[in-house]
Amino acid sequence: MARILVADDELSMREFLKILLTKEGHEVICAADGEEAFTLFQAHPCDLLVSDIKMSKVDGLELLRKVKEIRPNMAVVMITAYGSPEDAIAAMKAGAYDYLTKPFKLKEIKSVIRNALSKPIGKDMGEAPAGIFNNLVSHSPKMLKIFNLIKQVGATKTNVLISGESGTGKELVARAIHQISPRNGKPFVTINCSAIPDNLMESELFGYVKGAFTGAVTNKKGLFETAHGGTVFLDEIGDLSPLIQVKLLRVIQEREFIPVGETETISVDVRLISATNKDLEQEIIQGRFREDFFYRLNVVHIHLPPLRERREDIPLLAQYFLEKYSRELGKDIRSISSYALDVLMKYNFPGNVRELENIIERSVALENSNIVLPDSLVLSEYKKEVRKTELPSFHLTSAGLDLEKELSELEKEFLQQALQLSNGVIKKAAELLNLSFRSMRWKIKKYGLKDFKE
Repeated sequence: MARILVADDELSMREFLKILLTKEGHEVICAADGEEAFTLFQAHPCDLLVSDIKMSKVDGLELLRKVKEIRPNMAVVMITAYGSPEDAIAAMKAGAYDYLTKPFKLKEIKSVIRNALSKPIGKDMGEAPAGIFNNLVSHSPKMLKIFNLIKQVGATKTNVLISGESGTGKELVARAIHQISPRNGKPFVTINCSAIPDNLMESELFGYVKGAFTGAVTNKKGLFETAHGGTVFLDEIGDLSPLIQVKLLRVIQEREFIPVGETETISVDVRLISATNKDLEQEIIQGRFREDFFYRLNVVHIHLPPLRERREDIPLLAQYFLEKYSRELGKDIRSISSYALDVLMKYNFPGNVRELENIIERSVALENSNIVLPDSLVLSEYKKEVRKTELPSFHLTSAGLDLEKELSELEKEFLQQALQLSNGVIKKAAELLNLSFRSMRWKIKKYGLKDFKE
């Protein structure tokens, strides 16, 4: 499923495209002119723009150029009237993926849009097709296989176990499974198994009746009853005590439970999706996790790889989060500098996708320019590595050295780093080195460092 923005000043064409694309499984938002379309584009992250060329206020070509300034790699399909090939050529030169000539056939538009959504994102994003699937963002082969598995398992009632390190997106996968399942109109209830103490877990899961214990002044529904007809997501399932594991095993087997203080059973229809960052098979060997409980949970297993094993996703995710937080924080930050991206690509992300999201959010909040620079990335561990590995190291031996030459090399290195950190802006680079603008320009000329901005 993709989010598609349709811009056309003909109501009948907007309605036609919305019906067609919705039937294809996409979310569609519509605009009556280019100005409205650009406003919607800024407010809603889209995977594809389908736009008429001839529109009032802002025409399709101008809309295309404005969109490409912010999202250079976004797929855009243009619609042109019969007999205007010049407009079509202009659209392709401006970066459109393809164009459709009115009147077009259903088979033709379906094919063009399908191909546009699966097109390569661009050299800076890698060569695999990009995917945005129910808030999961990836174009790595490993994750695209998981997307397909989610689609397969979504229509079933099967219990699913999701494993992976913290921050890899286990809850997002669980929500995606729920969203594409027949239960998507029913509750999705998250239970953090590590956050609820054992003495409260049973009453939280199954509820209680008035007078069941001190403080039980009213009846209270448990989380399982609240989720009836929907999905229960058991996060950090590996932290459950053996006693609660036994009680949950009975619920899974019998589809019923007894609230605390009650004598009558309550039947419940829920789907169980569990997640863990532990090796549950090792936990079984250590006697901390019940084997029968494990096999009930682990009917279908989805393992999410850490971000360091799918580095090709870092540019795509970084840009996705950049656009998200630029909108939320009211910033006009359009891209990430190549040097900042290089810093991110070299980082191991122990906190995975969640850590990358936090880094980009902080960067957007701290950045004063319209591009994310390395000095706004809060990566203390990485910066220590940079200082250790990237700055030149000098050692005096009995053979001696050419001090002037070595100092010149060091000065040149610092100049280059300052220019990279400032994205080539001489004034900012000079400030980083505590130099005057004139002195900085003279040194750039001295070392032949060209093509930078004043």
